[in-house]
Amino acid sequence: MLKCRPLLSSVLLVGGAIALFFWTRPTANSAPPVAPPPAYGSCPPSADGIGKTFMGREISHVMGHPGIGWLERTTREKEEAPTKAIALLELAPDAVIADIGAGSGYYSFRIARLLPKGEVVAVDIQPEMLAFLEKESARLGVRNVRPHLGAVDDVKLPPASLDAALMVDAYHEFDHPAEMLASLRSALKSKGRIYLLEFRAEDENVPIKPHHKMTEVQARKEFEAAGFRFVVNKPDLPWQHLLVFEKP
Repeated sequence: MLKCRPLLSSVLLVGGAIALFFWTRPTANSAPPVAPPPAYGSCPPSADGIGKTFMGREISHVMGHPGIGWLERTTREKEEAPTKAIALLELAPDAVIADIGAGSGYYSFRIARLLPKGEVVAVDIQPEMLAFLEKESARLGVRNVRPHLGAVDDVKLPPASLDAALMVDAYHEFDHPAEMLASLRSALKSKGRIYLLEFRAEDENVPIKPHHKMTEVQARKEFEAAGFRFVVNKPDLPWQHLLVFEKP
């Protein structure tokens, strides 16, 4: 168990509203107070963590653009079954989906083939990744993958512009997860879904570093605190959960 102390951030963006860490007692006629946001904390950094925690979980280091080779490895289909994972999304042909932390576009380009009338917004915070995506789009002749520069605390997409969002082995690296989930909730349409693919931390046989895994319990705790409704876990992939959440 991590021994952490809360960080005294002044505000956090949660559920599309700014919630202060300190509240005054409401008067008899005032509205009920907004639930306090989950505090970030700190702990001694582990070998693969950044020393910042969220709801008891230490956030992992980011795999940067030098990791493109890992993302594009030839063994990925056998190890992760991305073709099966994409089929489980069951997207409409005109869907607009954001691939958050799109990286090299491994998922973006494969999903785009299934959306003849839709679009994949490939969101990343690294310009190098977006440059790679643009070159790949031109090389492959793909017109419905749109590279988009986000920020560490905001996807920077218009309100109610997305039918769905996908995060593939990326969420555990977000160093502002509460703010990111709030911005995603704003960007999703009503009943819009988040598809969260994370390596199963419950399974010690999954050969991935511990900080790059998540349990279903931890993921549900964080997403439900951000106002999302848990729909289902589709666990029949070799190494990952496919957790589905919905914006009410």
